[in-house]
Amino acid sequence: MKKLKYDVTGMTCSACQAHVEKAVKNVGGVSTVNVNLLRNFMQVEFDENTADSAKIIAAVEKAGYGASEQGAEISKSSGGDELKKMKFRLISSVCFLVPLFYICMGHMVNAPIPPILSGSENMMIFTLTQLLLTVPIIALNFHFFSNGFKNLLHRAPNMDSLIAIGASAAFLYSLYGTYMMAYHMGRGDLPAAHEYMMNLYYESCGTILTLITVGKYLESKSKRKTSDAVSKLVNLAPKTAIVLRNGSETEIPASEIAVGDIFILKAGASVPCDGTVIEGSCSVDQSALTGESIPVVKNVGDTLMSASVSTGGSVKCRCDKTEKDSTLSQIIALVEDAAASKAPIARLADKISGIFVPVVIAIAIIAAAAWILFTRDFAAALKAAISVLVISCPCSLGLATPTAIMVGTGKGAQNGILIKSAESLETAHHITTVVLDKTGTCTKGIPTVSEIIPHDISERDLLTLAGSLEAYSSHPLAKSIMEFCHDKNIPQLGCTDYRETEGGGISGTIGDKTVMIGNLRLMKQNNIDPAEFVSKAEQAAENGAIPLYAAVNGKFAGIITAADPIKPTSAEAISMMKEMGLKTIMLTGDNAKTAEAIRRELDIDEVYAELLPKDKTDMINKLREKGERTAMIGDGINDAPALAAADVGMALGAGQDIAIESADIVLMKSDLRDAAEAVRLSRATMRNIKQNLFRALFYNALGIPLAAGLFFPIFKWQLNPMFGAAAMSLSSVCVVTNALRLNLFKSKKSDIPEESSTNDLQRKEVTTMKKTMFIDGMMCNHCTGMVTKVLNAIDGVSAEVSLENKCAYIELSKEVSDDVLVNAVTEAGYEVKGIE
Repeated sequence: MKKLKYDVTGMTCSACQAHVEKAVKNVGGVSTVNVNLLRNFMQVEFDENTADSAKIIAAVEKAGYGASEQGAEISKSSGGDELKKMKFRLISSVCFLVPLFYICMGHMVNAPIPPILSGSENMMIFTLTQLLLTVPIIALNFHFFSNGFKNLLHRAPNMDSLIAIGASAAFLYSLYGTYMMAYHMGRGDLPAAHEYMMNLYYESCGTILTLITVGKYLESKSKRKTSDAVSKLVNLAPKTAIVLRNGSETEIPASEIAVGDIFILKAGASVPCDGTVIEGSCSVDQSALTGESIPVVKNVGDTLMSASVSTGGSVKCRCDKTEKDSTLSQIIALVEDAAASKAPIARLADKISGIFVPVVIAIAIIAAAAWILFTRDFAAALKAAISVLVISCPCSLGLATPTAIMVGTGKGAQNGILIKSAESLETAHHITTVVLDKTGTCTKGIPTVSEIIPHDISERDLLTLAGSLEAYSSHPLAKSIMEFCHDKNIPQLGCTDYRETEGGGISGTIGDKTVMIGNLRLMKQNNIDPAEFVSKAEQAAENGAIPLYAAVNGKFAGIITAADPIKPTSAEAISMMKEMGLKTIMLTGDNAKTAEAIRRELDIDEVYAELLPKDKTDMINKLREKGERTAMIGDGINDAPALAAADVGMALGAGQDIAIESADIVLMKSDLRDAAEAVRLSRATMRNIKQNLFRALFYNALGIPLAAGLFFPIFKWQLNPMFGAAAMSLSSVCVVTNALRLNLFKSKKSDIPEESSTNDLQRKEVTTMKKTMFIDGMMCNHCTGMVTKVLNAIDGVSAEVSLENKCAYIELSKEVSDDVLVNAVTEAGYEVKGIE
């Protein structure tokens, strides 16, 4: 299967979206189609053997729209040119509409009308002036007619079709009235000519087109704001990189940097690609990617993420991934894919949109027929039909879901929460139970050896055998034993016949000895009895340590205990989940005593210990069978099946690639509190979508009967088409504006510093600041780089700058006056608000 994205032109409402989707689905070999009205593109997954891009584009064009395949590079187009053209059409239309409206409606408010347009003898001049002012408005907004009637001929009517039919009816009837006026005036029948003059709708035609353009312009501006998060991420990508070529520094486009190239990162510069520090040290601001406000120190061997900004120091780095494969590109792709996907709740709107326009046209015809039948008033019938056509708004229905999804996923990305699909975002709000892995999720995942208890063997010999065997394992406990042996200068011997027992431990042959290390289950499976040492292991487990049993040549040889500290943010994360009414369950392969100690400390509801990877998956399935909606949070390879089995899988960004690939949501900061924030964001987004859908459906349910004249017999209400057009425009704007309220979503996390020491999100202890300088005028990461540079240039000053908090954290190694600090920042072009 191949997945491609296409730009689609000509779509104006949800009916267009439904027609394009239907047309592409009918292409043989196409499995899934997601059309995004908000950003005018679609994502298609198809079988290359039976379908190709040309067939897909042809299907879209046959449906009356345009399509082109998106390039491989990240799109940086903002639609600014189209917005400028729309603004020109709007201003020009208003320039013609104002005098048209004045001469038609001025008499209603006793406004002075030029004498040449007054009186029965000037009726024809009055009418022709209206006609001449209306024609330019039609010409400026002719795309409504060309698109609308084209789609009508393709039997795929859309919002433009409604506007085109309504405006055309108003104009053609007015044109007919103009000719009839000329006819009666030529025969001296002024009363008959006056009757036709009173039923002209030139101002309605002009007002409908202008107000719809006003609405479209405001809607387009609002829609652009919904994708601000992606635009900001795209703009983070640096244009150039400084690489070492033949021993000298050379500046090249960032897109040309290749894997293995050595690049230089200086203070204030952005990281052009994912890489590893090979010389020097620096501090980098990763806030745009992970949401961390405090810069992170990077030393030799540490990894750098693309688009991070160096706030101090200069380093040489090796490129590990090119620009198109970088962390930034992957984040943008995830956010765009989520925006392109469709939430299950959107299916209702899609079904309504597919039949909406034909139904509205039918209602307009029925309304007109009813008015003619009961009142014999053709003018009133025409007014009712036009009002029904222009007040109906499929746009608000089509925009209700994608606008909220776009803002919600974008807001998540800004906070280091990457949501892979709209379905994941929707499902997360149903979550009732959160299932947690222990190691690396609740705990730091960096155990350290705490005690050695040898039996019939020296401590050094036990460590030599354990370290030699653990060198072949990738488990975190193996790493802790290796580091402990290294610190104790314990020699490492060769190992053969290395084996891993799932959920048990490891074994191998070292010299003439068969060595086995693992849990109590592994010992019992091999008929090894630790005897009285079990109680010592249980005591260590009750204190939160992990006991590892060792055996040599089939005989018990001792215990090595390792403690895995709990993350400082885990307790708050569990508390946040409980406040939201979520049940918490911890699953682990470790022994029950250790797991219970951690459960008590974190106040987790339930814990299940000594589980194999398949047991975790079985537990998820059992919970789902009971009706629980589950979220699984993990970071390791062994968590991948459970992540895939849960309703929503959440992987820590510092976890294994396979876990991240299996998950629906990625927590970039590896902060467990972000899991709670993801559920909160999901609930806020779904609440917003439901509000949008209710407003869109309620608006149409009320507006269409009012426009048709259903309330006329009781209240004598008949809607003027001009007010219908205004209401139609405002409905879409209101839906998009409501979605933008999601930008007000604020994190409830306290200021506990997150800690992790794995992979891309490695954090090192940063220097305590002695002064905090509050700075106004910093707009981007380049500004923070400049402020950092001027402050660090002062002797005795070490500064790190936060764009999010608009301040600089300053440590002074010697006395430096506030005036010196203020002057340095002021001369750089920024304003200092105060120093604490």
